[in-house]
Amino acid sequence: DYEAMTSKDTVRFTGASNLRQRIVTSILSGRTCVIRDIRAKTLTPGLRDYEVNLLRLLDKLTNGTKVDISEDGTGLKFTPGVVKGGRRVTHECATSRGIGYYVESVLTLALFAKKPLELTLTGVTNDDADVSVDVFRTVTLPMLKKKFGIDEGLGLEVTRRGCPPLGGGAVTLTLPIVKTLPCLDWTDEGLVKRVRGVTFTCKVSPQNGSRMVDAARGVLNAFIPDVYIFTDHHVGAEAGKSPGYGLSLVAETTTGCVLGADAASTACSSAMEEAKGLDWATTAEERVPEDIGRRVAESLVAEIQRGGVVDSSHQSLALTLLAIGPEQVSRIRLGQLTPRAIETLRILKAFFGVVFHVAPEPESGTVFCSCVGVGLKNIARRST
Repeated sequence: DYEAMTSKDTVRFTGASNLRQRIVTSILSGRTCVIRDIRAKTLTPGLRDYEVNLLRLLDKLTNGTKVDISEDGTGLKFTPGVVKGGRRVTHECATSRGIGYYVESVLTLALFAKKPLELTLTGVTNDDADVSVDVFRTVTLPMLKKKFGIDEGLGLEVTRRGCPPLGGGAVTLTLPIVKTLPCLDWTDEGLVKRVRGVTFTCKVSPQNGSRMVDAARGVLNAFIPDVYIFTDHHVGAEAGKSPGYGLSLVAETTTGCVLGADAASTACSSAMEEAKGLDWATTAEERVPEDIGRRVAESLVAEIQRGGVVDSSHQSLALTLLAIGPEQVSRIRLGQLTPRAIETLRILKAFFGVVFHVAPEPESGTVFCSCVGVGLKNIARRST
């Protein structure tokens, strides 16, 4: 019966890649999304538990969403409803993905909800594959604040840490609603003036924290003197259910751009499954804290070298926010586009018909992405 539903309001995809972005864009544009052949050729075909979990979360946050999943789980028809938001929404995330996976999808939707959102998510707060909640607090939210003018009632509070495989962490995310997004010409990346960071240790010796700090400073002090890293040690209930530790670093530039990098001692099961080539650590003991400290510092330096006003993990979000912005030309400078950002450009084109103009700048290795937004307006917010 999938064939009967071909209408101009339906956007079709095949394959499982970037499901999250497709569904979020589907809700923003109000167009139905049909995806087939989801991991059809693999040994375990169909949607994964964390994807179904995400669909449940989005179902909680919206009103009138219809989700039809075929019997074997390889086909999905998603008919979007209206984003409603609201206070005291709680959701238990699948522990096979980090909470970052869920927060990222909620972010753009909540801005266009009927009511401001207060959402409590439980699960894995820090793992080695998804964006950690620290990077969210220190990079993503300041970016929304400074550049997109979303200020009041924006916050993310980590009440409990949770490491893979059992999780047990909790975060509370508060997001306001906006009328429209501003028009941006955001191309000046500036120079890095300081580096801040936070290490966390849960159910392991607090010494691991300072060992990570020393290793990270060993890399960064060669470039910049102003490096300060907080250490955050948890015991008992607030440390979640599994041992682990990790570090996230943030570089602030002279023009107010923030770039982040992070890593943790263990990764979630889904990440290990999808990227089998990488040597994931299955327990906290397998990794040396020094390795993590060095690795995060090096990936931060790599992000700075790529250039662009946001780091590679935020490209997709920034492009989405530009595409739903006002009907004027917005422009942003990004480092080399990640595969996910390229996929995002395709998805935005499929749902909104927004085509980005991508102009490379060879001497800096960056690209200017510009587009005319679709001028998405939030009807719930009175214009004052």
